[in-house]
Amino acid sequence: MIPPDRPRGHALRVLRLCSAFEMPPGRPDPRAARFDAIGGMQTHTGELTRALDALGVAQRVVTAWRPGAPRVDRLGRAAVVLRLGVPTRRLRQCYALPAAGVLNRLAARADLVHAHLGEDLAIVPLALAAVRRHGLPLVLTVHTSPRHTMAITGPRSACLRALGGWWERLGEHRADHVIALTPRLAGVLAADGVPAARVSVVPSGIREELFAGPPVADPLVGLPRPRVVFLGRLHPQKNVPLLLAAMARLQATGAHLVLVGDGPERARLELLRDRLGLRRVATFLGFVAHDEVPAVLRAADVLALPSRYEELGTAVIEAMACGLPVVATDTGGIPAAVRDGVSGILVPPGDAVALADALDRLLADVELRRRMGEQGRTIAAGHRWDRLARRVLTAYAAARAPGTRADHG
Repeated sequence: MIPPDRPRGHALRVLRLCSAFEMPPGRPDPRAARFDAIGGMQTHTGELTRALDALGVAQRVVTAWRPGAPRVDRLGRAAVVLRLGVPTRRLRQCYALPAAGVLNRLAARADLVHAHLGEDLAIVPLALAAVRRHGLPLVLTVHTSPRHTMAITGPRSACLRALGGWWERLGEHRADHVIALTPRLAGVLAADGVPAARVSVVPSGIREELFAGPPVADPLVGLPRPRVVFLGRLHPQKNVPLLLAAMARLQATGAHLVLVGDGPERARLELLRDRLGLRRVATFLGFVAHDEVPAVLRAADVLALPSRYEELGTAVIEAMACGLPVVATDTGGIPAAVRDGVSGILVPPGDAVALADALDRLLADVELRRRMGEQGRTIAAGHRWDRLARRVLTAYAAARAPGTRADHG
């Protein structure tokens, strides 16, 4: 049963649609790793829900179910999360079929629809159907652009690039407002014909109270230093094999790689680690609850993000908030956050030698790590969710303003 839709004191009712959403607190069902349940988009959508709730927005969030998660859940004071789908890894648990009926019912009681586009073909058609039927404004956040961010790494990504790119362009041109995570993507969308007045930049952020908490005991005790940490999904997009290859080339002695996260690639990556002779210098930590991530990052020395493609990367912002220098691939919108030579080092995608050299440079120079970490803290200070959520509210107001509505077709 869905609770009442307008709690006392909540003026704006928003229907949010996102196939990726944070899991409930606590250690997830072990099966969830195979369902790609953990990642930056999941963190983004959950934290934004929490921040909008604090600003008095009543939200209904429709997302895909994952093993171990409740079908109906509350978040904050007034947000309700509906998880739909069946126990299959295919097609985002087939959540789109039940979502179509639920969205029609929920849209009738909403003031606005906010859809989050990632690697899901169903988001845009579902959102457009809901806003057309009820005459609602549509805000579209582009987390991963199939057309402008995604790299083709196999048949799945080729399909997403072709079909998802077509739907993406349609959604961007028919949305009343589009939110890009980076200035790079905002510029690309404007060049593609989306009116600049209908595009805002709102990056991923951090919950300040979570990342500004007091020091805690080292959660990585027993693992040698210096420590290189990877934080993210164990998924082909993140290109962890490249990081393992770079670790095998390191000149720095005693460095240890800590892989934080889980996903469908874990078993294959553990085999690769062993084949490369890295069992003693690379540890798979597995899932870590988001509330525990800051402590892990503070216990590391460098963050490595070797992604094949990435529009921003929540892990980058979180690492910089903890004073960690970052080594990341120069792709997508990452340079908007990681300033090469200032808060980290950028390397060409797919270049294990360059990645190893950058890690060696930082691991050998404590003072350089400190300087870059301090610069990173300054950059991350502009990514607080309490501030970013207000920018989302500004986008909502722009989408609802008379005379600015787009043609939803």
